[in-house]
Amino acid sequence: MAPDPVGEQDRLCIDTIRTLAIDAVQAANSGHPGAPLSLAPAAYVLFARIMRHNPADPAWPDRDRFVLSAGHASMLLYASLHLSGYDLPLSEIERFRQLGSLTPGHPEFRHTAGVETTTGPLGQGFANGVGMAMAERFLRERYGSEVVDHRVFAICSDGDLMEGISSEAASIAGHLGLGRIVYLYDDNRITIDGSTDLSFSEDVGARFAAQGWHTLEVDGGEDVEAIESALRAGIAEEDRPTMIRLRTVIAHHSPGKRGSSKAHGEALGVDEVAATKRALGWDPELHFHIPDFVREHFDQRERGAAEQGRWETRFAEWSRANPKLAAEWRDAQAGKVGNGLAAALPVFDPAETPKLATRAASGKVFEAMSPFVPTMVGGAADLVGSTKTIFPGDDSYTRERAGRNVHWGIREHAMAAAVNGLALHGGIVKPYGSTFFVFTDYMRPSIRLSALMELDVVWVLTHDSVAVGEDGPTHQPIEHLAALRAIPGLTVIRPADANETVEAWRVALEDVSGPALLVLTRQDLPVLEGTKEGLARGAYVLADAESPDAVLVATGSEVWVALAARDLLAPRGIELRVVSMPSWELFAAQAASYQQDVLPTRVPKISLEAASTFGWARWVDHSIGIDSFGASGPGAEVLAHFGISPDAVADRVAAALGELARL
Repeated sequence: MAPDPVGEQDRLCIDTIRTLAIDAVQAANSGHPGAPLSLAPAAYVLFARIMRHNPADPAWPDRDRFVLSAGHASMLLYASLHLSGYDLPLSEIERFRQLGSLTPGHPEFRHTAGVETTTGPLGQGFANGVGMAMAERFLRERYGSEVVDHRVFAICSDGDLMEGISSEAASIAGHLGLGRIVYLYDDNRITIDGSTDLSFSEDVGARFAAQGWHTLEVDGGEDVEAIESALRAGIAEEDRPTMIRLRTVIAHHSPGKRGSSKAHGEALGVDEVAATKRALGWDPELHFHIPDFVREHFDQRERGAAEQGRWETRFAEWSRANPKLAAEWRDAQAGKVGNGLAAALPVFDPAETPKLATRAASGKVFEAMSPFVPTMVGGAADLVGSTKTIFPGDDSYTRERAGRNVHWGIREHAMAAAVNGLALHGGIVKPYGSTFFVFTDYMRPSIRLSALMELDVVWVLTHDSVAVGEDGPTHQPIEHLAALRAIPGLTVIRPADANETVEAWRVALEDVSGPALLVLTRQDLPVLEGTKEGLARGAYVLADAESPDAVLVATGSEVWVALAARDLLAPRGIELRVVSMPSWELFAAQAASYQQDVLPTRVPKISLEAASTFGWARWVDHSIGIDSFGASGPGAEVLAHFGISPDAVADRVAAALGELARL
C-alpha cells in the first residue's frame, strides 16, 4: 500500500475544516458542501503553511491577501478563518447563512474578519485579485520592499474561468507580468447542471500559458506536500502570474455524493453527513467538533504576530529614514488628499472660457490634482484620449514600471473589477476607472459591488447622452442614469458645466464615502454663471423668479437649455425657477427643510434630462426626457430631434403646465 500522503496531524486539521463545513451547511439546510470537502487540504496549506497573515490584525498592510473567488465555497473560508484564530466565533459558524450572522452565504467584505472581498458573482474575485496585485507592485515600487512585499492567493472554480471577466483579467495580468499572483484552480469538472463536459472542454493550462501565465498542475487534491510545493514554485516565479490546476473530486470522502453535482448546491443530508464522518474516521454524533490539538496546531496568531512585528520594525526604520514618504503613506491610508487641493483646482471664468466639454474640464482637474493624490492609480478602457483621464507627465503602468496611468485595453469587465481590487488592497491606493457611459453595461456588476463594499473609487464616464451623435443608438446612453441611480450607496454626479465638474471631483475626493460616479459630456457646454457653489448639496437654485410658476429641474448638459428656455418663457408670462440637480444622492442626504426650499411643494416641478425619465417622479410632477433609443446624426441635430433645445423645451414646459393645471 502506498504511504499516506497526508500526515495524521495534518489530516486531523484538514478533516476539521471538512466536518465544520458539512455541519454548517446541514444546519442551515443550504449551501455548497462539495468544494470545502475537496479543497480542505489546499485551504489548510495556504492558511497554516504558506500565507503571511495575522488573525489578530486582519488589516496589517503587508499581509498576503487571500481571495475565495469561488465564493459559493464560503464555509471553506469561514472554517479556515475560525481555526486560524480570526475573530469569527464557533457560534457564528453554527449560524451559517442565518440572518445577521457573520457567516453569510457568500463572503462579504467589511462584514467578516479576514474576508478580503465580497465574492459570489463568478469571476469577480479572480479580477479583484489582479487589482490587488497591481496595487502591491505600485506600492512596492513607490515605497520599497522593506514595507511592501506580499502576494495575492486565490481559489477559483470552473465557473470563474467560464465567465468572460476572468479571461480579460488573466490577459492583463499576463501582459503586465504580475508575478505576485498565485491562483489555485479547483478543477473538479462539476457545475450545477452536471459534468463540465456539457459546456466546457478547453485546455485551461494552454489558455493561461498563451496569456503569459506560469502554469502548474497537481493531480489530486489530497497531497499536501505536492500542493505546498506547487504554491512555493508559484511564489518563486516573479515575472509571471501562476495558475495551479488542482485536479480534485467534488465532495471527496462523501460516499453517496462524491463526484456528484448534487454536492455543489445543496446540503448532503443528515444520513450522508453521518456517512461522510464515518468515512473520515469521525464520530457521526459529534457536531461542530474541534479537537484540542487542532485548535493549538492551526492557530496562526503567534506566527502572524511575529511576522507583523518584524514588519513593524522595518516600517519604523523606513519611516525615520523617509519622513516625507511615511507622511504620504499615513495620509493615503487615512483617505486624506493633500492639503491645498481645493485651492489648486481650476476655476473657469465664462468670459475667458465661454464653452468647454465637462470631460475636458475633468482633464484639467487631473493636471491640477496630480500632486495632491500621489497614490491615485487608474486609466481608461482604451479611451484615454476621449475620456481625458490621465495624469500628464506620469509613467504608464507596464511590465517594466508600475506607473499611475493604467492602459486597461478594451476590457471594461476586468477593468472595473480590478479597480475594485486596487481599492480593496487596503486604502492606500485611491483608484479610478473610465470609459464611455454606455459601456457601464459591461461594468455594472463591478460598480454594484463597489457600492456594496463601500469602496472609495471614482468611476469617470464620458459621452453621456444622445449628443454623442453619429455613432448612433448603440453608443448613446438612455436608461443608464436610471440604472446607476438605482444602485444603493453609489453617488452619481452629472455636472452642468466646467465649474460643476471641478467641484464634482473635489466632492468625490473629499466628501463622498464610498464610490462616486462622474457622468461627463463629449460636447462643449457653456460655462455658466453661479455654478461654483451648490453641487456638494446635490441640487441648488441657479436662477430664480419672485413668484415662479414652475421649477425646471435639469442635470448636466441640459442645465444651459433650461436657462435658455426660461428666458424664452418669460415674455410669454411664465416665470421659472431653474434648479441644477447634479446628484440625486447628495440632494437626498440634505435636510428636509433644504429640499423644501429648493423644490417647494406647491409649485409645479418639471425635470429636463436627455435620458430616460424613469425615477424622476420622486422629485417632480412632470418629466421631459427621452424614453426611446437614440439616433445617428450630428449631436445637436439628434438633441433637437428629441426635443432637447431651448425652443422645444419652452413649448414642452408650457404644455406641461397646461396639463398639470387640468389635473
